[in-house]
Amino acid sequence: MPITVDVEKSGDNMSKATGTVKWFNEEKGFGFITQDNGGADVFVHFRAITGDGFKTLAEGQKVSYETEQGPKGLQAANVEAI
Repeated sequence: MPITVDVEKSGDNMSKATGTVKWFNEEKGFGFITQDNGGADVFVHFRAITGDGFKTLAEGQKVSYETEQGPKGLQAANVEAI
């Protein structure tokens, strides 16, 4: 009997990462994440935050996310609190 495994696939060349919210402005709906691996800060927009309800992040909050190249540098996608 064959075994079926569901695999979650990400978009083109996205990689999972973890980091800490450096700051997030609720009024403007964006902020930055400091990467745990020491790379450049990553831009995060409220639309990239997963979940229902009001989407915001708190300074110092640990998150996991995917990175993608945006028009001005790295930006976060599929952001989840950890």
